[in-house]
Amino acid sequence: MTRVGRWMVLALLALAATGCTGLDALQRADAQRVADAARDRSLDCEDPVTRCARESPLRALAERAHADSRPEAPRHYALLLDYGQDALLARLDLIRSARDRIDLQTYIFDEDDSGHLVLDELLAAARRGVRVRVLVDQLSALRNVETLAALSAVHGNFELKIYNPVLGRARISYPMYVVAAACCWRQLNRRMHNKMLLVDGLAGITGGRNYQDTYFDWDAAYNFRDRDILVGGPVTREMQHNFDAFWVAPLSVPVAQLSDVGRRLLRGGAPPMPHEPFLVPDRVAAVSRQADDPLLLKQRLLDAAIPVGAVEFIADTPAKHARGQETLAPSTTRLRELIESAQDEVLLQTPYLVLSEPAQDMFRTLHARPDAPRVVISTNSLAATDSFITYALSYKYKRRYLRDFGFNIYEYKPFPQNAPIDLDATRALAPGWGLPGFREIDEVDEVEEARALAEIDGAHRDDLRQAPARAASATRDASGRSRPASEATAAAARPVPGQRTQQQRLPLDREYSALRYAGLGVNRQVPLQRAGLRFGLHSKSMVIDERVGVVGTHNFDPRGDNLNTESAVVIDDTVFARALAASIRNDMLPENSWVIGRRDKPPVFSGLEYSLAKVSERLPVFDLWPVRYATSYEFVPGPDCPIPPPPDHPDFRSCHTPVGDFPEVSLGMKSLLTRIFTAFGAGLAPIL
Repeated sequence: MTRVGRWMVLALLALAATGCTGLDALQRADAQRVADAARDRSLDCEDPVTRCARESPLRALAERAHADSRPEAPRHYALLLDYGQDALLARLDLIRSARDRIDLQTYIFDEDDSGHLVLDELLAAARRGVRVRVLVDQLSALRNVETLAALSAVHGNFELKIYNPVLGRARISYPMYVVAAACCWRQLNRRMHNKMLLVDGLAGITGGRNYQDTYFDWDAAYNFRDRDILVGGPVTREMQHNFDAFWVAPLSVPVAQLSDVGRRLLRGGAPPMPHEPFLVPDRVAAVSRQADDPLLLKQRLLDAAIPVGAVEFIADTPAKHARGQETLAPSTTRLRELIESAQDEVLLQTPYLVLSEPAQDMFRTLHARPDAPRVVISTNSLAATDSFITYALSYKYKRRYLRDFGFNIYEYKPFPQNAPIDLDATRALAPGWGLPGFREIDEVDEVEEARALAEIDGAHRDDLRQAPARAASATRDASGRSRPASEATAAAARPVPGQRTQQQRLPLDREYSALRYAGLGVNRQVPLQRAGLRFGLHSKSMVIDERVGVVGTHNFDPRGDNLNTESAVVIDDTVFARALAASIRNDMLPENSWVIGRRDKPPVFSGLEYSLAKVSERLPVFDLWPVRYATSYEFVPGPDCPIPPPPDHPDFRSCHTPVGDFPEVSLGMKSLLTRIFTAFGAGLAPIL
């Protein structure tokens, strides 16, 4: 039997075993009644006004913005959240300040330490008397049906809905996914990618981060370099309207009414709320204490807030997923208007550089203008990305991006040396980091480490064991947050005891959930030539002419254009735009990124080689030409090269050295697969 045949048989067996026919209307009503009857209605607070909320500096800032605003002159405060720990602290501070309602919307909500911590805080707020509503996309919702069933009945002030549940379930297995792809591809492929936290309609957070350890620097092997924005002021009313539109949409289903959760409720009643012990409890306790420290919050958050005037919130609604909907979604329309308005520069940061055909036409037209603005792109390298198939499509079109669109492309390194990383929060520092000959950490065992250590002298071995601790202690600032250092980010990514590793994560734990079922390990990072704590770019931001700044959820890709619902905050303010631009440019520094440039021309037949490569690239499916137009370059500083010139500068080649198409990558199966998808994967572009 073929592999496809085996999958289909497994799918049918799984459907039969789980009764995936859904609940009828009577069963759904009964399941909901079971959940409602089990809800705890008691409160931990007797104050009906404050709900025993804690004073919050971020809330006070948002209240000030609302108080100072007039209809003709709105006032806001905007806070860029680059550090993972800061993003978590801001969420805890706002949740603890809630007096009326908390609305949380996200694509991924995992049951790891950060997910459980946020969930605990939300439930504590509900027990104080705060109305809490949580909306999660189905493909990346909480992983256990037992947890979902418990949450459906945990408290009268807590509600959980699942968006767009394929097959009428909260969770689907691999075989079920195969069936869903066959019967319901359109529904399966349209996801809610919005991320938002709103507290009392006063302050809101949106941006790239989901609720999972990898987004808050809490993973010992791989984390995302991400960005959120916190805004306080009148724009939160628009954010509230958008959340409400999703909450009441038919695609948002109360979790108790889904077949797997409903059957669990009907079979055994509402279970108690499960909560495994935190894997790193002292880290959880530390960040919880920090969230109650007003001086620390002032130093790390409040002092960095930027006063601005008007703020624009652009967002899709569930109408984007309505059958027959063909008009361009609001988020994509507005982002393209901003790009087309550029006079001097478009600075764009996206983890996945795959453009829809209309977007390519827009950039081609922009580049053809007599006064064409510079277009500078910050994106992932193959060594840093969490989606090598998506990178393969970006790799395929490098010639087009550089020559036809005039892009300057900077690809993020897996071991950035100067990045906003809370190193000690990762708990990745371990003996044996940086030893020559070490392979990727999931391929290294204790015996190999002992053998490697035995081959070096004792003094050197002590230096190696102590170096991570020295790097961490030497890079801590006055507020206690660790600062980046080249030695620190090379620390080996060996999990601490109890730390969940990459292999144990959910199959649906990244942006491109649908591709996780494709097999071939597409949800894992490529193996590298050396071990280390790895980072991948995940932020989605844009700056126009250092005048307008955008932070949101849109990857500037075909999925965001056509399939996923997206949102973003747009701020027309020079101070804010320059702060955002500085953050993006820091990610493009030579110590953090490689720059993409045209490779040296061959000594003979260069014109023929270029023409053949161009023809091969334009083929709709096949692209078999083995030589790429561009490659990666590393900056080499020197007396004549004090700063790195851009790829279109005459001195570029004299100040850079080529480092290959896939620097840092251990060439093997993943490299081969990348080339295969480069050749045959063009048809995947619309869903990538």
